[in-house]
Amino acid sequence: MMKYKHLFFDLDRTLWDFESNSRESLEELYLDFALKERGIPGFDAFHTTYFKHNNKLWERFRKGYISRKDLGFKRMWHVLLDYKIMDTNMAQAMNEKYVATLPYKGRLMPGVKTVLGYLKGKGYSLHIITNGYRTGQDIKLQSAGIAHYFDVVVTSELAGRPKPHPDIFQYAMDLTQCDSRQGLMVGDALEIDIAGAQNMEMDTVYFNPENIAFSHIQPTYVISEWEQLKRIL
Repeated sequence: MMKYKHLFFDLDRTLWDFESNSRESLEELYLDFALKERGIPGFDAFHTTYFKHNNKLWERFRKGYISRKDLGFKRMWHVLLDYKIMDTNMAQAMNEKYVATLPYKGRLMPGVKTVLGYLKGKGYSLHIITNGYRTGQDIKLQSAGIAHYFDVVVTSELAGRPKPHPDIFQYAMDLTQCDSRQGLMVGDALEIDIAGAQNMEMDTVYFNPENIAFSHIQPTYVISEWEQLKRIL
């Protein structure tokens, strides 16, 4: 008898290779908007500055301080300001282009398709819990060729709250008729995926491909590559 019935997965950086896909999209942005000619000396400088602001703004969004709309515009606006480019229309156009381009990139973390097929074959119900935009996340799943593995996709837009808030996990459990003892959350973010699921008394798998040291949160299981999930399930 299986210990778990429902497996919940984060999408970005857990299944979908966000870093590679985002870098490719940002490279296109750098060229399309001729940012070198506008004073940003090279793509690496643009990439580093973008992620500095993006990470800060996502943290503010998760805490409820800013809206999704503000997050998207401000990450580009702050990058341009760092290089003394004061162009509101350009910042808006850059964000629109990035959001439209990114979901169509289809790179996955190594081993994902094989393991998802294995889990589906064993009879688990597979679901997504993500803080990403609904339309974008659906396109990512289709572009990467893994949409058919999942029964339910729960976004923070749908649930009304982002991870790690309990409401999004409760929404997912209600939608899938899953008791917390039957569920297992798999994600790459300790504070967001793991702590959030633990607060709902759900077991967790921390996907830690870089083997980053941690001690303040204790997941039920830790894996560094996808094949290791087969040993647990």
